[in-house]
Amino acid sequence: MFRLLIPAIATSLALSNFVAAWSLTDTFQGSGFLNDFSFFTGTDPTSGRVVYVSKSTAQNKGLAYVQNGNFIARVDNTTTLSSSGAGRNSIRISSNKQWGQHVSIYNILHMPHGCATWPAVWERGDNWPAGGEIDIVEGVNNQASDSVTLHTSSGCSMPASRTMTGTHTGLVCDSSKTSNAGCGVTINDGSSYGTGFNNNGGGWYAVERSSTFIKVWFWARDSSSVPSEVRNGAGSINPGNWGVPDAYFPNTNCNIDSHFGPANIIINIDLCGSWAGSAYGSSGCPGSCDSYVNSNPAAFTSAYFSFAWVKVYQ
Repeated sequence: MFRLLIPAIATSLALSNFVAAWSLTDTFQGSGFLNDFSFFTGTDPTSGRVVYVSKSTAQNKGLAYVQNGNFIARVDNTTTLSSSGAGRNSIRISSNKQWGQHVSIYNILHMPHGCATWPAVWERGDNWPAGGEIDIVEGVNNQASDSVTLHTSSGCSMPASRTMTGTHTGLVCDSSKTSNAGCGVTINDGSSYGTGFNNNGGGWYAVERSSTFIKVWFWARDSSSVPSEVRNGAGSINPGNWGVPDAYFPNTNCNIDSHFGPANIIINIDLCGSWAGSAYGSSGCPGSCDSYVNSNPAAFTSAYFSFAWVKVYQ
């Protein structure tokens, strides 16, 4: 439940000085990802070279499992594909539960990376883009830093100047006006994505969504600035004490409540498709994206997510 903590010594202070606190309502860990998420098996909406498989197929083929208490979701790395056949087996799961205003913390140990890969951890409302979308972890091919992006319906944009450590890559969030690019922010930390992230043992991402803003933070595994409540997955948290976010999306020119509805958490690993495919050549990757996916199964041995846990606060 979302509430305001009002210390006795601060009863005379203005409301703006109160600390917003959130309480833990949901924890996903280990088999919780298998039991509390649904496996998407439809056609990839971004035209990737993948086949999203069912829960039973994923478990039978070793693409979704629990190892040492961590949830693993991976791409097939053993099958050579026919150019005229289906794509590579992969995973896309969506939480059975939705949340409105909330904080979510993602404790991730490893992520997919490399040529043709397009991994993502995101939160999306119904009736896209009317229900909004927050891309928390996303990148393609050999990208070095994480991209945080909002996708909305019309009437939502961001100011160029705002208090965050990241760098904006677009100010118009309306997907219909940006060819689905949305309004993005690049996290200026080489440990936030891909090789840098994995070599460092991963890290934590956190999202705070309120009526007045959406904020995203990233902390590398070895960072001395990780809040103890984030590191430990505490029962209650105070994001107001976490410092300047990496990405900040205020409601200055965007009504957050009207552009973002109750959202599901989605985790998926795409290959090629509308972004990784179009950026493939400029990423220094060999040949064509689809051919690379078809002919190089071993290239995807490290194309997996490992989640220690995900926690949601309200």
